[in-house]
Amino acid sequence: MSPDFWLIASFLALLLLGVPVAFALGLSGAIGILAGLSPDMLATLGTNTYNGVAKYPLIAIPLFILTGLVFEKAGVALRLVRFAQAVIGPRHGGLAMVAVLVCLIMGGMSGSGPADAAAVAMVMLPSMTKAGYPKPFSATLIAASASTAILIPPSIALILYSIVVPGVDLRALFAAGLFPGILAGLVLLLPAWLLSRHYGWESPEAAERPPLWPSFKQALPALFAPVLILGGLRSGLFTPTEAAVAGVAYGVLVGLLVTRELDWRSLWKLCGESAIISGVVMLIIALAGIFAWAGTMLGTFRHLAEWLISLSDNSWVLLALVMLAVLLAGMLLDAISIYLILMPILIPVMQHFAWNPVWFGILLAMNIAIGQFTPPVAINLMVTAEVAKIRLEQTIGWALLFVVVMGAALLLVAVFPEIALWLPRTLGYSVE
Repeated sequence: MSPDFWLIASFLALLLLGVPVAFALGLSGAIGILAGLSPDMLATLGTNTYNGVAKYPLIAIPLFILTGLVFEKAGVALRLVRFAQAVIGPRHGGLAMVAVLVCLIMGGMSGSGPADAAAVAMVMLPSMTKAGYPKPFSATLIAASASTAILIPPSIALILYSIVVPGVDLRALFAAGLFPGILAGLVLLLPAWLLSRHYGWESPEAAERPPLWPSFKQALPALFAPVLILGGLRSGLFTPTEAAVAGVAYGVLVGLLVTRELDWRSLWKLCGESAIISGVVMLIIALAGIFAWAGTMLGTFRHLAEWLISLSDNSWVLLALVMLAVLLAGMLLDAISIYLILMPILIPVMQHFAWNPVWFGILLAMNIAIGQFTPPVAINLMVTAEVAKIRLEQTIGWALLFVVVMGAALLLVAVFPEIALWLPRTLGYSVE
């Protein structure tokens, strides 16, 4: 059997056996080296592991993870909820709309769907349940809305995409993700509102509307965080990595001095939590370096790319097949693993059909976002279901509805690339 077979088959077999993705990547890479190269080449394992993480832009990932945790602990989610309630007012579906909007804003701070889902679910689920929303619906809506964090800058997934795909400007990716991210969130508002009216969830007469101006003043520090990060990037004041540092510093100041819900002891604990999460992410990236090197040296990625290209001469047909494959992968794996495994195969396909790399990156991110709330794995949905104390199976019907709705948003961005590319072009970033 060919070395390509051993590399791919061993990776899939290890995943099916329940081996963590990081170790499955590293072990299958080593098996591929043994099968197709030479045992002496195992000496490169250490070098490839180090090269996988020895990239300056990767420093932004643990910093943005810490930023999300700091803002969550600082109590900004509750203040954003009260402000959104004051803006939307009492109406059928009001709390559902608030949940979607707060997830969009929180995504501009954390860059992580699960962190976004946890923070909003803790605040919104009790009040939504009290207003008459079924827990499975509320948990699924928050999980779907939180998935937009993968699109709205600062997105950890887009940071990794800019590293994996040579020549892509991260600032252009961040700008390109903004409108598709907002679109993906806004399309969730319509079914939430229609379902609320149909089933009579949340009586407008029983709801209270917080005062607008005091709510705005309390939410202002949280609303300023995305402005600081994105404004600093646009003005050239920060690089993406420096923007992550600024985000952490600003979050700490807000938590210690403004909301006063953060103290030095809890900050130390948050540093430990972010280190654990970052360690998992970096371990995946490091061991994926072995898999990537083995796949490149064996020609596995090239062979798979050539096979994909041979399936059809029509770029739209192949794009649809790629999107389907990524959606299936998103139902089983996290975004970081998907980028590291699939991009070496998809880059030649992207170049063959001359797909815009920024636009293609946003399509992949939107697809992975859908996978984050699509069972069986559905990491965002697992978080919100745990907070709601319900079984994952109870959410499947609602999840399929939101998959269709966000799939329509994905189709719009695929057919009209300027939804993603207009903003980075206007801001003067390279999108070619």
